[in-house]
Amino acid sequence: MVRVTAGEHDGADRLPPELLQRAAGRFGLLASTMRLHIVWVLAHGERDVGSLADEVGGSLQAVSQHLAKLKLAGLVRSRRDGRRHVYLVDDPQLVMMVRLAIEQLLQTPASQERRGGVGA
Repeated sequence: MVRVTAGEHDGADRLPPELLQRAAGRFGLLASTMRLHIVWVLAHGERDVGSLADEVGGSLQAVSQHLAKLKLAGLVRSRRDGRRHVYLVDDPQLVMMVRLAIEQLLQTPASQERRGGVGA
């Protein structure tokens, strides 16, 4: 496992290609509006598929497919609660990352973002 901390100066700007590929894959999964919304909702508590579908405005089938991808990537997990499966985010750092991104965007006017004001 490669560990890179923010305070390192000796080559910390050079990341191994396999680490970049894994990071891009994770960001790619979250690039879907529906999957990002699912993670956002699950960051606030466990839900079953029906509740998630209601909250994110998707069909049961679509939400199930997105959950399967997120689960396969290790971003969410499920547990049985009686006859139903309940889903939760399996990575507290992912919760923090998504919350930070959303909260930052909530504080930034969309017009400023279009002009390149965010991260430019």
